[in-house]
Amino acid sequence: MFSSVAHLARANPFNAPHLQLVHDGLTGPSSRPAGPPGLPLRSRNLAAAAVEEQYSCDYASGRFFILCGLGGIISCGTTHTALVPLDLVKCRMQVDPQKYRGIFNGFSVTLKEDGVRGLAKGWAPTFIGYSMQGLCKFGFYEVFKVLYSNMLGEENAYLWRTSLYLAASASAEFFADIALAPMEAAKVRIQTQPGYANTLREVVPKMYKEEGIMAFYKGVAPLWMRQIPYTMMKFACFERTVEALYKFVVPKPRSECSKPEQLVVTFVAGYIAGVFCAIVSHPADSVVSVLNKEKGSSASEVLQRLGFKGVWKGLFARIIMIGTLTALQWFIYDSVKVYFRLPRPPPPEMPESLKKKLGLTQ
Repeated sequence: MFSSVAHLARANPFNAPHLQLVHDGLTGPSSRPAGPPGLPLRSRNLAAAAVEEQYSCDYASGRFFILCGLGGIISCGTTHTALVPLDLVKCRMQVDPQKYRGIFNGFSVTLKEDGVRGLAKGWAPTFIGYSMQGLCKFGFYEVFKVLYSNMLGEENAYLWRTSLYLAASASAEFFADIALAPMEAAKVRIQTQPGYANTLREVVPKMYKEEGIMAFYKGVAPLWMRQIPYTMMKFACFERTVEALYKFVVPKPRSECSKPEQLVVTFVAGYIAGVFCAIVSHPADSVVSVLNKEKGSSASEVLQRLGFKGVWKGLFARIIMIGTLTALQWFIYDSVKVYFRLPRPPPPEMPESLKKKLGLTQ
C-alpha cells in the first residue's frame, strides 16, 4: 500500500523539491549544483544545498508516515499533559460555573480544596489518550493529504488546497477521536467529580462496573462535534497561515531560511491557528465536559440546558490553553521532522501546466 502511495505522491504539488531531483536523476555524488556558471555564489550554494540535503526516507513512504505518527504522539501527548492544570480548571468552570467563577478564581478554589497535587488530576488518561489521538491525527493527516491530492490531480490539488486540508484533517480526526474517547471520559470523570476516583486505575473499573463499555464511548459523538471542526481549523488555518507568512511577512524565501527560522514561522502560524480553533470548538467542548460528568444525559439535553450563554463559559481559558497548545504541537511536530530528517515540503506552488493555462508563463 505504502509503495503505491509513494509512487503517486511524487507528482503531487506538496512533494519536496529534493525528491523531484532524486527521481529526475539529478542527485548523487557526481552531481553538480544546478544553474549556469554565471549564477551568483549565494544562488549556487543554495542550489547545491537543495541537491545535497539528504533525507532519511522518501516522502509518503511507510517510514515517513510512521515517523509522522511518532511526531504526533510526542507533540500531543506532552503538550496536553503539561496543560492538565489549566484543562482541569476549564472543565470545572464548564460543569459548575457558580462555584468556579473565572480562571483565577477556579485555580484558587482548586488549590484550597485539593492542594497543589489536585491540579495534576487526570494526567495519566490525558497523556495516554492524547498520545493515541496525536498518532492518528498527524499520521493519518499526512496519509489522507497525499491520497486526496492524487485523487484531485496536480492542478486541482493546488487550486482546491484549502478544501484538501479540510477533508484530510477531518478524515484523520474521525479515527483520532475513537482512539481518544475512552481516556477523555476517564479524565473528565476524575477532574469534575471530586471523590469519585483519583487515578486511572480507580476510575476505569468503576466506570465499567456502573455503565459498561458505553461509559467510555458515549462521548464520541460530541467529541466529533468538538474535535473535527477544531482539527479542520487547526490544519487548514495553519497551512494557509504558513503560506501567507512566507509570502507577505518573512523577508526571504523559505529555502533561504535556516531551520530555527522555519520553526519560528511554524510556532507563530500554530498560535494563530490555535486561537481560531478554540473559538470554533468551544461550545462542543462544554457539552463534552458536562456529558462525561453526568450519567444518563444526552448531548442534546445538555446543550438545551446550558443554553447559548452557558456553552461559552471558560472561553478565555480555552483560548489561552489551545493557542499555546496548538503552537507548541506544531513546533514539536516540525522539530521531530527536522530531527529525523524527514522531507518537509515548502508551501505548494502553482504547477507549471496551470501557469501556462492561465497565461502566466510563456
